[in-house]
Amino acid sequence: MNFDIIKNMSIKENLINIKSTLPEHVSLVAVSKTKPVSDLMEAYHAGQRVFGENKIQEMAEKYEEMPKDVEWHMIGHVQRNKVKYIASFVSLIHGVDNFKLLTEINKQAKKHNRVIDCLLQIKIASEDSKFGMTSKEASDIMQSEPFSELKHIKITGVMGMATFTDDEIQIKREFHFLKSTFDALKDLSTFNCKLEIISMGMSGDYQLAIACGSNMIRVGSSIFGVRNYSN
Repeated sequence: MNFDIIKNMSIKENLINIKSTLPEHVSLVAVSKTKPVSDLMEAYHAGQRVFGENKIQEMAEKYEEMPKDVEWHMIGHVQRNKVKYIASFVSLIHGVDNFKLLTEINKQAKKHNRVIDCLLQIKIASEDSKFGMTSKEASDIMQSEPFSELKHIKITGVMGMATFTDDEIQIKREFHFLKSTFDALKDLSTFNCKLEIISMGMSGDYQLAIACGSNMIRVGSSIFGVRNYSN
């Protein structure tokens, strides 16, 4: 990905270029973390409605400022004690990596009389720094009695983050593993679980991810340019 080219193009142009390459069944989450609301509004006026943030406080602040037809995705690691700050408006929580977090999301969603969609984060990377559960842990949760009692969450798919590496063969192997996990779990449908989403692929590898079965990509730098972490 040539970020020098991206830097010299507008956010609108970047969005148009990316969307023109996407199959119809693939949805785009514009990863807007660290970016100012003015950048998000440029994307909004270009037609983008789905934004992803990885910090709850930042997402809550942007929610207050942005139009209310925006669909907010929490894509980062979620601390249980902060779920309450986004429970009234979040559309999809990508990084659900344990049952205790699911129960907390359910508890906070109930307070707002909502059902919050969630993705189970599966650990596909070799890096210890990446969060996620094993495919067996996911299967065990979905078939457990306590899970069947959660009426204010719905598992709508899986999410995974590949290893940060230039080794395309390894990344492809990890993407295929997430797709096979999705295929193994999708038959376990219940009233609060219907798997339809495979969220994988970011700016540097989303085309490979789509080829491996992704139908939701999380793209930031290729839309907004390199992130600013100095704030």
